[in-house]
Amino acid sequence: MTDLKMGPLLSLVEKPSRYMGGEINAIVKTGEDIRLRMALAFPDTYEIGMSHFGMQILYDLVNARPEACAERVFAPGVDMAELLKSRQLPLFSLETRRPLGEFDIVGFSLLYELNYTNVLMMLDLAGIPFYADQRGSNHPFVIAGGPCTVNPEPVALFFDAMVVGDGEAVLPAMLDAWADWKDAGAENKTELLKAWAAIEGVYVPVFFAAAFDASGRQKTRPLLPGYDKVRRAVIPDLDLVGFPESPVIPFGRPVHDRLRLEIARGCTRGCRFCQAGMIYRPVRERSPDTLAGLVEKSLGSTGYEDLSLLSLSTGDYSCLTPLMKHLAAQYRRRHLAISIPSFRAGTLNPEMMELIRSVRKTGFTIAPEAGSPRLRSVINKNISEDEIIETVSTAFDLGWQLVKLYFMIGLPTETDADIEAIAELVRRLHKLRPKGRRGGNINVSVATFIPKPHVPFQWAGQLDAATARDRMQYLRRRVKGRGVEFKWQDPETSRLEGVFARGDRRLAPVLAAAYQRGCRFDGWTDSFDKAAWDETFTAQGVDPEVYLQPVDLDAPLPWDHIDTGVSRDFLAAEHQKALDGTPTPDCRSGDCQGCGVCDFKTCRPIEAFEKKCDVSAPAAPAPPLADAEGPFHRVRVVYSKLGPARYFGQLELVSIFLRALRRAGVEPAYSAGFHPKPKVAFGDALPVGMESEAESFFMTIATDFPLEQIPASLNRHLPEGLLAVGCSPAQTREVPQRPGPAVYQVTLPSGSRFDHQAFEAFTAAPAFEVMFSTRKKGDQQVDLKAVVTECFRLRPDRLQLRMVQPSGLTLRPGPVVASIFSLPDAVMHQARVLKLAEHAGCTGDFTEPGNI
Repeated sequence: MTDLKMGPLLSLVEKPSRYMGGEINAIVKTGEDIRLRMALAFPDTYEIGMSHFGMQILYDLVNARPEACAERVFAPGVDMAELLKSRQLPLFSLETRRPLGEFDIVGFSLLYELNYTNVLMMLDLAGIPFYADQRGSNHPFVIAGGPCTVNPEPVALFFDAMVVGDGEAVLPAMLDAWADWKDAGAENKTELLKAWAAIEGVYVPVFFAAAFDASGRQKTRPLLPGYDKVRRAVIPDLDLVGFPESPVIPFGRPVHDRLRLEIARGCTRGCRFCQAGMIYRPVRERSPDTLAGLVEKSLGSTGYEDLSLLSLSTGDYSCLTPLMKHLAAQYRRRHLAISIPSFRAGTLNPEMMELIRSVRKTGFTIAPEAGSPRLRSVINKNISEDEIIETVSTAFDLGWQLVKLYFMIGLPTETDADIEAIAELVRRLHKLRPKGRRGGNINVSVATFIPKPHVPFQWAGQLDAATARDRMQYLRRRVKGRGVEFKWQDPETSRLEGVFARGDRRLAPVLAAAYQRGCRFDGWTDSFDKAAWDETFTAQGVDPEVYLQPVDLDAPLPWDHIDTGVSRDFLAAEHQKALDGTPTPDCRSGDCQGCGVCDFKTCRPIEAFEKKCDVSAPAAPAPPLADAEGPFHRVRVVYSKLGPARYFGQLELVSIFLRALRRAGVEPAYSAGFHPKPKVAFGDALPVGMESEAESFFMTIATDFPLEQIPASLNRHLPEGLLAVGCSPAQTREVPQRPGPAVYQVTLPSGSRFDHQAFEAFTAAPAFEVMFSTRKKGDQQVDLKAVVTECFRLRPDRLQLRMVQPSGLTLRPGPVVASIFSLPDAVMHQARVLKLAEHAGCTGDFTEPGNI
């Protein structure tokens, strides 16, 4: 898609930077030597997809191949999707704006069952048929990976192939097979599918048929000799595969706006409800030295100040203490905030918690899952109430202001007493709130248990939505108190998730029909349409309740042909132990429990301490912190914001500049206190879509960085459209929060012009009263003759004006010009508004680029 077509779209949608591309560290490959083009498609919005580090891993992996390129595409918001449809424009990638249908392979990440309709939306916008058997040689191969592929059946008919297991272990072989097939003439699609089927971890749905027994349960039948099961692919050692050192830095504010580092994969705690804990076995830890090197390189390439150490159970990482000590010491001056997504009560001692909060206290999350000790034994969540209380008490004592707790209702064998136990546990924790100071807040989140495939509870039934809602409402009444907030997940969306989690191939037509009825973004409360889904199930003759009922242990399951390595016998034994209330110990600290994953040759648990637990000392120790001490320099940086940068909002600009400063080695000073902040201040925020040649921000720098070198150093790390044009000592400590007198240029879109009579009428009028609506003061009458002190036409479609702001109001040139010339919104949305100069409040003259 060309800039000519793209520009008008961005001015009409919410969060236009979602669709721009051009982020720092994005990889654009356009050479003629590129043989294979792959689109990595994420079926949710940019902000969510850019928080998924798995996509970044595959992005780096594919782009590391000289003959291949990977580009990203995300589900567009509803507003953009409607624009693409109405203007007959295809869904496109971010890197080169190539239409999705022109790639050789489109690979979807399937992390969440309620994103399935978004997959269909993206295919529809790309002009790619939904069903694999309807796609011809002129269409790309459509593949998928992610945890949802352990039960691929509800969406199997939409994909040519699906990856089960670690993508790093599978994708290179798939790309090699594609290249061989291409070299052989690429005449028969089936030959490539057979080659893919021969790769461990690849499921090719066309080679399996769905048969149904007398009870209506699917039993999948293999059609290709020797290909009756698909074994999950496993990377044996994470240190042997790469991890992104220069991840793409997203625009906007993604859900997880920080550097994310996978320190381990897999968990053997054995929670009987947890799918991830079963399908990512065995535990494989990266060595501390590997992680320390990744942090050093990634912080330098990104400028992040927040680091998240990711794994299913980060507190179980065998070398966590030495790693944390190293990171805290090495990056103390950078005020690096280190977070752990979720704590398992009892795994973090006070020393570790002190390390985490030593720079900046990040979030503190605990997932007890059940309120009573009895039910925690059933689900094999082997933590005691005393451990939970001790962990939360320590967090409050160390100054954490918020603790988040996660629970589930509807777990097998749950009783009313177990529900009441949740309320009682929260009450006990609430009593730990610190007295006489702020903080001690508790967020309680409750969701409905969903039985997922390949876990001991895969045969359990799911609590019906009405009963789930009653229990949540009961808890909401019982969980009260100052500083306590109760949140719940909609039981109706959980019901739909449960249907597709354990569904079969009969659900593919249901999904297609639901999408045609307008269903998409089904996991979002404001988008979920229960009535449309109910009507679709009825029209398709499918009863969703069938998929939510308990299942006999010997009944066929739609996913029986998918082998995750954890045996069905082990899951059945764990199911019985749950009913008996018998715990199963973690094989990391005890004997092998015989789950079936490890052969202890090519596949076994790998813990970091087996390699080396101490982190190699840095070349030079980190200098001490310099928070509120001197000497410092307060400077003013002037920059331009043109072209694509006009679509950045103020928060985006702040983030972009802060990270660019860190990458450039320009260290801002930090405030003192519990939550140190960089001393960088931006003034008045331009409206999204307005350009400027004369913006500025102020900062206090803690280094002797030569001021004259700051613009050039900064520009090497800024995206297209942002350019630092000057830097000088600040003459005042005040940062203007309202626009001062400024000169603007307004250019109308092609085919529009400023009416000469309106121009003459405004020029000749002694006053020009217009009513403007404001959020805080309501309707306000303004004399625009007092606001627009100079106005002249440069050409029929271009106007230049000087504006001063009326007392108590902030007026923008767009609405002012629209009022003078009676221009409709459709024209003004496409107009180019450019600030040429602004009044520099400290000197009394106009500030222009390069003259500060």
